Amino acid sequence: MCPQPILFVSAGSSGNPPEGGDGPARIAAAPRPNLLKTGSPRTRRRDLRIALYSHDTMGIGHMRRNLLVAQALMQSPSVASCLIVAGAREAAALAMPARVDCLTLPAFKKQRGGGYRSRCLHMHFRELALLRSKTIHAAIEAYAPDVFIVDKVPRGVGGELELTLESLRRRGRTHCVLGLREVLDSTIQVRNEWRDDAGDRAVEKFYDAVWVYGDPAVYDPVREYGFSPEVAGKVRYTGYFDQRRRLEWGGLRPEDPPAGLGLPPGRLVLCMVGGGQDGASLARAFTEAVLGFEMNAVVLTGPFMPPRVRERLRHLAADAPRVRVLEFVAEPSLLLATADRVVSMGGYNTVTEILSFGKRALIVPRTAPRQEQLIRAQRLCELGLVDMLHPHDLTPAAIAAWLASDPGPVPPVRDQIDFNGLTRLPEFLAGLLDDAGGAGSPIAGAE
Repeated sequence: MCPQPILFVSAGSSGNPPEGGDGPARIAAAPRPNLLKTGSPRTRRRDLRIALYSHDTMGIGHMRRNLLVAQALMQSPSVASCLIVAGAREAAALAMPARVDCLTLPAFKKQRGGGYRSRCLHMHFRELALLRSKTIHAAIEAYAPDVFIVDKVPRGVGGELELTLESLRRRGRTHCVLGLREVLDSTIQVRNEWRDDAGDRAVEKFYDAVWVYGDPAVYDPVREYGFSPEVAGKVRYTGYFDQRRRLEWGGLRPEDPPAGLGLPPGRLVLCMVGGGQDGASLARAFTEAVLGFEMNAVVLTGPFMPPRVRERLRHLAADAPRVRVLEFVAEPSLLLATADRVVSMGGYNTVTEILSFGKRALIVPRTAPRQEQLIRAQRLCELGLVDMLHPHDLTPAAIAAWLASDPGPVPPVRDQIDFNGLTRLPEFLAGLLDDAGGAGSPIAGAE
């Protein structure tokens, strides 16, 4: 059973949603102590530097999320620039906003069992981790950020951030923030990984705050994963990210039907499989299913789908004038905004985009090597916000049956889930840097 909504009220807050915000007001920014040296030239000039670490060992979802975080923080007048350190060269294909730049690292690849290996270079894991570690350290030392936001892995992949975090803590001029999606994996898996990788110790030692990019009414990682009291005391929930802001900030406008695809007017169904490395079964089942419908259909295979699989999909759709198979689009939100229905895997970005745009969706989650997508899909299905098909039950007939069904009106997502995350991020940043701020109170309602 899902937890009841939790009201987060900071001192002086009425508990009302921010003006123009979306969703219930469960979460409020809490001030954090300032570790920057008082009166430093940069803080007086209000030209803060932000750096983000995005390890990207599977797909580009982490990079897209971190780019959105950067865009949100750039709305603050005190932020001068942002450097994203990304773990995949595909990050360079994404549009970077003004004053945001990207450094890409030689890539790791996640294996089926959950381990990592070098994706391209003929190097052992430890050799590549050392190369990346030294590169990250040199970049962060030269850039000298005021705030360093690390995505998901407290010590970095293989501990590659340890050198950088130790250096930043010694200097005492940089706030370190750990950014987490709402679901990491199953409870037992996360507890084991954090124990083996000293996750709690790393957060206690190196980080000033933990920002969870979600709503505890859907999933509460503090309770589920049993974080230590010190780590739990640093957690602040941002709420989910309203992904419609991607188009607004990018000055992009959806077209119906999407320009350049050569599709006639009519309903559009969209299939999204994330980076594509494990999306072949869903993409193939979807393509076979839509051949029996008079509707426009687009399959986004992702840049990491094996070329031979992608070619088989194109061959399958070759005689279907209303079906398109696309490898990569820099901004999939443009397609999603015009879609009538969506069939997708259950990654954080994809699902929050679907919910942000208010689309009817069938989620077919990944179940290995992590159960993150399955847990997310189950929780949202329980709330009545998406439909879910377990991958064991995936067939073209199952997808066709869903496409032929009448699911009724789109449920009022924002009545159930807080989507004010992008609005809160600049507020959290200000609280982090507030000289007069206290340590903040523990999470309201947490046990």
